[in-house]
Amino acid sequence: MSEEKLPEPHGSAGEVADHGHPFADPGLPAHEPRRTDIDEQAAKRAERQVSLMFVVSMLATIGFIASYVAIDPDKIVYIFPLGHVSALNFALGLTLGVALFMIGAGAVHWARTLMSDVELPAERHPIEASDEVRNDVIDQFKTGAAESGFGRRKMIRNTLIGSMALVPLSGVVLLRDLGPLPEKKLQETGWKEATPAKPVQLVNMSTMQPMKPEDLVIGSLTFAMPEGLTTHDEDFQQRIAKDALMLVRIAPEDIKDDKSKELGFEGILAYSKICTHVGCPISLYEQQTHHALCPCHQSTFDLADGARVIFGPAGHPLPQLKITTDEQGNLIATGDFEKPVGPSFWERAR
Repeated sequence: MSEEKLPEPHGSAGEVADHGHPFADPGLPAHEPRRTDIDEQAAKRAERQVSLMFVVSMLATIGFIASYVAIDPDKIVYIFPLGHVSALNFALGLTLGVALFMIGAGAVHWARTLMSDVELPAERHPIEASDEVRNDVIDQFKTGAAESGFGRRKMIRNTLIGSMALVPLSGVVLLRDLGPLPEKKLQETGWKEATPAKPVQLVNMSTMQPMKPEDLVIGSLTFAMPEGLTTHDEDFQQRIAKDALMLVRIAPEDIKDDKSKELGFEGILAYSKICTHVGCPISLYEQQTHHALCPCHQSTFDLADGARVIFGPAGHPLPQLKITTDEQGNLIATGDFEKPVGPSFWERAR
């Protein structure tokens, strides 16, 4: 490489750099005041601009919540140049974006026009701060707070607090999309239509025919569902997931729980087929011990003792349905389960 390509030498020929200070301190440029520093009218105008941005942020947050409530999730609109998009998603994205942008833009404009822009050099110091440094930091914080005008410029302060307080509501509103409100859907089943005055027949899930006590022998296990429910119903899977029954016939003298015996009929006990662990269908039964086993996680229930849990992760016994017979001798239910079926949930009251 030729010498003309080499970088220029530092200092003049023959000059020896001071090893203690190899680089000269260039110092800080002279501070030039901004217009808002010398013109109170300009400062007031900047204050109004910052406050306007915070107000726009608040309005955008309100628009976000209003869009979420008012716009149909299935509505599609044409937005140039995006094309056909979801009206709800576009409105939510636009309003939330404006709300966040205006907070940031307002903070930047506030800092560049009204807060102090004087540069202050700070010497490097050890990681552990001395008492003097900590006191200096506190003094600088107080000075910065005073120079920012946060306490003096009430319009900016109030609008900033308002915009920052409203923005988190956007996230709170989105929690509604975690799923449909359960209402009483988890508390009740299809057997809720049954009353002593208007009972509901039990239908064999295999034959789809009404059931009589003589159809069940001691030691047998049969599955049933409410009358009127068919596999052709659009909501069959949702309904059977709560309405499915497990009928077992036990010799009355072998039933340990008196309340369970009262809810049954001549040793026939009707329990929910849905496991109280994670909702799996129970299908395994041991005649000699009267134990029902869930095949998913091996939760075991003693059907002769109120279906209490004797093994496994299930949290509570299987709910039992009150049954009897009608004038034709068919098994009927006279009410819903006393407790919600399936696994536990937050809103479970019983």
